[in-house]
Amino acid sequence: MRVLIACEYSGKVREAFRALGHDAYSCDLLPSDDNSPFHITRDCWDVIENRFSTMRGGWDLIIMHPPCTALAVSGNAWYGKGMPKNQQRLDSIEWTMALFEHAKKHAHRVAFENPVGVLPIKPTQYIQPWQFGHPESKKTGLWLHNLPPLVETDNVKALFDTLPKNQQQRLHYLPPSADRWKIRSETFTGIAEAMASQWSV
Repeated sequence: MRVLIACEYSGKVREAFRALGHDAYSCDLLPSDDNSPFHITRDCWDVIENRFSTMRGGWDLIIMHPPCTALAVSGNAWYGKGMPKNQQRLDSIEWTMALFEHAKKHAHRVAFENPVGVLPIKPTQYIQPWQFGHPESKKTGLWLHNLPPLVETDNVKALFDTLPKNQQQRLHYLPPSADRWKIRSETFTGIAEAMASQWSV
């Protein structure tokens, strides 16, 4: 199966699919964190459409991680109606919805993820890392086209409930750093592996 992971530079989801023998690639405007030869440093719009000569054929599955900064409800103080960055939110909504439609034209099965936000269509489902073996909280929406909802693989909610808040919400409590935004945007390994195993069928 040919798989594209769009807007991904960590390689987490790409490598989960490659571990199962799939012809999987990631793409982003940024280079990959793992220096993989299976990463394309290019605009995802073009890669979805295969507008260049190094790749042939279409995609069977496209999974996307579009930028969420302007879309998340946590940014309402800056991006909400009447706020200084509201136009950026409106532009981001338009771009993300157009990207979803673009991907559906080029692959039979499409998914994208984003945190709780302001997109005009509701996600198919919400998932949490603690459903997939990580005792942490990061409520994430999945918008699915011709794909089944993910089924939890390793529910560790009992362990999660015993942890202090700063461990439950580790990503929220990360200290300021140059890489903080990258760490917070990475897909949890357990979720990546669930996508690969359940969406390979």
